Amino acid sequence: MSEPTVSVLKTYKLFLGGAFPRSESGRSYEVVDHEGRFVANCAQGSRKDVRDAVQAARKGQEQWWSQTAANRCLVLYRAAEMLEGRKATFTEHVTQAEGVSAETARALVTKSIDRLVYYAGWCDKLAQIRGGSNPVAGPYFTFTVPEPTGVIGVIAPQESSLLGLISVVAPILAAGNAVVVATSEQRPIPAMEFAEVLATSDLPAGVCNLLTGRLGELAPTLASHHDVDGLDLAGAPQEMVAPLVAAASATITRVQRPALATEWDDDPGTKRLTAFTELKTVWHTIGR
Repeated sequence: MSEPTVSVLKTYKLFLGGAFPRSESGRSYEVVDHEGRFVANCAQGSRKDVRDAVQAARKGQEQWWSQTAANRCLVLYRAAEMLEGRKATFTEHVTQAEGVSAETARALVTKSIDRLVYYAGWCDKLAQIRGGSNPVAGPYFTFTVPEPTGVIGVIAPQESSLLGLISVVAPILAAGNAVVVATSEQRPIPAMEFAEVLATSDLPAGVCNLLTGRLGELAPTLASHHDVDGLDLAGAPQEMVAPLVAAASATITRVQRPALATEWDDDPGTKRLTAFTELKTVWHTIGR
């Protein structure tokens, strides 16, 4: 006689510094599907978790930028391979989270994979569109090279749980930055499943940190943190935009305004790829 099968309910933890810790507060909250049915528990991140994530991102960014552009390309491409291998699982999670048909969810996952490959291919080409060498008056040349802004805080798209997330995070990583992401509050599971993909793709610890929880608690702390260099408000609700911009104004170098909901289906172009890069110009004499 066979024993009855016991369902193992999963509690999704944070993705912080390359590990999966619980929130330091010990809190969690229930995540439901589009019909209001219980799906899983997720860690409810705190302000302390945001600070820990920023600290991890600062360390990870140095290691990430020290790698060659070709190596960063391979790491992101590896993440796309891992996502491809779990396509069926992600299709199920997107269907559950967004309330779309399995066919539509499958198309969204496919586009997410393509988007990741697209930005992976730009890692070693960014210098060609953002940099250059130019003659100036006198026996000199100026060499301009793009560099990452640093640690970028991201408010993930709230509706597009996977494609929107990757469309925002991948170009930031491709440019050599590290990220701290406040995931979709109501639809966090595709993002946290993607964290498991990143954990097995050779991405250095701390380069990408994903936090689940209440946006009203996580976002203001992220925006006002003095060691965050840029802020992408892609998924910030309209009523939160002005307060977050004001909180960021004291210390943050660049703020990207919320995206249009239709942006995720458009040709990505290079706008997001170059949004969080700085240009360093060096003068060099011409030998005689």
